[in-house]
Amino acid sequence: MEIEKLDNALEALLFVSGDGLKISDIAEQLELQKSEINNAIKRLKEKYSGESGIHLITYNGKAQLSSNPSYAEVVSQVLNPIKEKALSSATLETIAIIAYKQPITRLELESIRGVNCDYVIQVLLKHNLIEVVGRKDVIGKPLLFGTTDEFLKRFQIESIKDLPDYEQLLENIKIISMEYDSDEQKGLYNEFELPQEEEIPEFLQGEELTRIESN
Repeated sequence: MEIEKLDNALEALLFVSGDGLKISDIAEQLELQKSEINNAIKRLKEKYSGESGIHLITYNGKAQLSSNPSYAEVVSQVLNPIKEKALSSATLETIAIIAYKQPITRLELESIRGVNCDYVIQVLLKHNLIEVVGRKDVIGKPLLFGTTDEFLKRFQIESIKDLPDYEQLLENIKIISMEYDSDEQKGLYNEFELPQEEEIPEFLQGEELTRIESN
């Protein structure tokens, strides 16, 4: 396939899909080498970069068209999307710990944070930033949590291997937390909050036995 035609075809595929497409799947269906698709992605990244309203991002072996973060506020005014800055400081800290320590149990997470994490875990599960990846082979078989592809997309990280230094990330989160302390921001950016009276999911309620046994 000619280079220009391949680039245009890939551009159309990513636009129509909306979600991330596996690079290996694209290559297989088009009967091309994976390297050819990667080269096309590089060319499209150059096209969709800088001040362009659309960027091409890659993560976990997938490619996807995404809006330019520089225009997040404009997009918000029109579409009111769920934005990264809507995350509370506690949620940001929790997702950072899960990202670096995964797979991790709720008790291990609470041991690091020093507080109950039931509510925050519900928030992260609700918005598909973390998922249950298994159970730990110990008494009680507690659930293990890990990050999702949605996490990579939201924080514009191509792979978990590309995470910045852990201590630096936590320091950055502390700065973000200070910015969220004003009453005005609490009112504006609470989209990730769940009603406090919302019941804990059934599969999380089962974790209480593990908590009791561990104590």
